[in-house]
Amino acid sequence: MVFARVLRAFGVGGPSVDTVLTDPATRPGGTLHGEVRVAGGEYDVLIDNIVLALVTRVEAEDGEALLEFHRASVAGNFTLSAGVREDIPFTLTVPWETPVTHVAGKPLAGMTMGVRTELSVAKSVDPGDLDGVQIHPLPAQEKILAAFDRLGFRLRHADVERGGIYGVRQELPFYQEIEYAAPARYTEAMDEVEVTFVADSSGTEVILEFDKRGGLLREGRDTYARHRISHDEAAGVDAVSLVEGWVHEVAGKG
Repeated sequence: MVFARVLRAFGVGGPSVDTVLTDPATRPGGTLHGEVRVAGGEYDVLIDNIVLALVTRVEAEDGEALLEFHRASVAGNFTLSAGVREDIPFTLTVPWETPVTHVAGKPLAGMTMGVRTELSVAKSVDPGDLDGVQIHPLPAQEKILAAFDRLGFRLRHADVERGGIYGVRQELPFYQEIEYAAPARYTEAMDEVEVTFVADSSGTEVILEFDKRGGLLREGRDTYARHRISHDEAAGVDAVSLVEGWVHEVAGKG
């Protein structure tokens, strides 16, 4: 509901704000469009800054927390008169490494992603609430995830881990793991696979971690693989054959 959220940091009679997205769905490297609608309260205020921030839930050794990973100023240094409404259009670029929140059009269990609107008035800052956004996979990512599904792997959930991947150039301080349970025909070599994408403007790195749990007579082990697919290659790639080859390579080592 528009203007339902009164900015707590500015007291009774202060301004209120609502962020309206034209479309909450996009892809890594894409854009989000919309308006920040600010309504004046009972008195004039000087708006120092309006910032939009992308926020996701991240896991670390000390627990999980919401982490801001991208921010952009969309307006500032103007007077908002009492009772006056200002509609401020914006375009927010989404980083290439942004985790996906939807697979095959459905929400991905374990993921939280949103845009937070931050208003600054007289050195007081109201961080606002999250407006949910949907990050759908890039074409290459989508085909790879669909290939795992076609091969009988069962999607479980995803999470975002704080830190970096050895040998992989990253801009953001975290990475996403999308977890699949292996089908019965592969369980001699693996119990699950975790898929991580690290995209940039030319393509996407595909990092795979195949996990095999240990037992009474066998040690557990993790097997890693890394591949790259350019955005130009995505349309013509036979993802099922490609992923099947990756899986068979690991299974052959089991």
